[in-house]
Amino acid sequence: METENAYRPEPLTVTSTTADGATVVAVSGEVDDNSAGPLVQALALDGLGEQPRVVVDMRGVGFMDSSGINVLLAAHRDLTPTG
Repeated sequence: METENAYRPEPLTVTSTTADGATVVAVSGEVDDNSAGPLVQALALDGLGEQPRVVVDMRGVGFMDSSGINVLLAAHRDLTPTG
């Protein structure tokens, strides 16, 4: 009997909380082009207030490709002018 060991990526979960005036975005799972949507939404400027302070907790991420890096770079670019 043959068994197939198909790779199944860990699903991406993103949760946002507030601590000491900062938004903490905790990410777990795998970040790639197919799964990055929730991270993009969590880091969207319009949902973070006028002068957002954001911490992204990536401790739970087992894999991230260039799509995830691009999401973080875009968030940095968007948030930097606000201070």
